[in-house]
Amino acid sequence: MNTYFGYVLYSAILDKYDVGCTENLDRRIQQHNDGMSHFTSKANDWVLKYSCAFDSRNEALIWESSIKKKKSRKYIEFLIGSAG
Repeated sequence: MNTYFGYVLYSAILDKYDVGCTENLDRRIQQHNDGMSHFTSKANDWVLKYSCAFDSRNEALIWESSIKKKKSRKYIEFLIGSAG
């Protein structure tokens, strides 16, 4: 069984967060920093701020969608702060 991850990345250059999900966190962060994603291609300093594991891709996608629907930077920062 594969593990999927929900993640929050942060760019200090843009002062923005990116929320997503993937099977391979290290590869996905590298893709963001290499400009392989349209939203994140404007910066190359993306760092992982938060991640959580899921047993299925569907669960990870539901998590990602629920975070994005909130459209709330404060919620993302709360989520990051609660993990520490």
